[in-house]
Amino acid sequence: MTLSMDQAVDLLRAAGEPTRLRILALLQREELAVLELCRILDQSQPRVSRHLRLLAEAGLVERFPDGAWVFYRLAAAGEARELVGEVLGRVQADDPVLVRDAGRLQAVRDERAADAGAYFARNAALWDEIRSLYVSEADVETAILAAAGQGPFKRMVDLGTGSGRMLSLLAPRADVAVGLDLSQQMLNIARSRVAEEGLERCELRHGDIFGTRLPAESADLVVVHQVLHYLGDPAAALKEAARLVAPGGRLLIIDFAPHKLEFLREQHQHRRLGFPDPEMERWLSEAGLSQVRATALPPAKGEGLTVKIWTAERGREPQRSAA
Repeated sequence: MTLSMDQAVDLLRAAGEPTRLRILALLQREELAVLELCRILDQSQPRVSRHLRLLAEAGLVERFPDGAWVFYRLAAAGEARELVGEVLGRVQADDPVLVRDAGRLQAVRDERAADAGAYFARNAALWDEIRSLYVSEADVETAILAAAGQGPFKRMVDLGTGSGRMLSLLAPRADVAVGLDLSQQMLNIARSRVAEEGLERCELRHGDIFGTRLPAESADLVVVHQVLHYLGDPAAALKEAARLVAPGGRLLIIDFAPHKLEFLREQHQHRRLGFPDPEMERWLSEAGLSQVRATALPPAKGEGLTVKIWTAERGREPQRSAA
């Protein structure tokens, strides 16, 4: 499908304004909330919102409310996305305005990371207790075991291992299990748990979910447990997690369905208030995985969080016929 003359003019007109081009350059890096864009651009919310509305009407960006916040990201695919990529690819990378914006974006990221680090350090010892406020852990773990399958797994990787609970649950089914986390406090707790439970085939590593430095297609079970809602770019984290899944292997994601409990954002550093199935399915498909399935575990009480378990698989490579 190609663009008509009128469509091309509309897209170019929407992108052809300095602030809107800056917004597109920022969203090319990651999805951002309106107030974060205001900080980076140093402009008022009404002005930034007007630019975003024009970009959304032109199909260049996607708008999605998340509780009391509103996030924006580049259009997922299609001619509009290709046009944005072409335009931004021809803008000088060392343009002073874009360099300044990138620096301010990094400052926002650093502030997020500092807040999250402080939160994890304060709550590391009580992490399991905090999580247990959401839904029965026994029910969740039973569902996780069922979704993971019996194994045995040659190699299991737990990204954002936290206190190591997923290692306790799934490592007995694996020849080797690796737990990765960016918080040293959480890793210390995970190490204690692993030692106490005699899980000798577990490795605990300090690392970033966005760049694990683990070999591609090296694990037949990859787990991302209650991590995505803290991240600025969950799609990028899923892409890295999917990269690790071996042919015939499985990615297991445990997080929340969409909800409106704003206090989790205010008190517990949650960035996203859950994830809808279509969004998760699209991300997993774009990451090269298929056979996406979802299991919902509603809270015991009427108010609370519904835990979702998504599974996706990497197809086995077709066998080559003998010459």
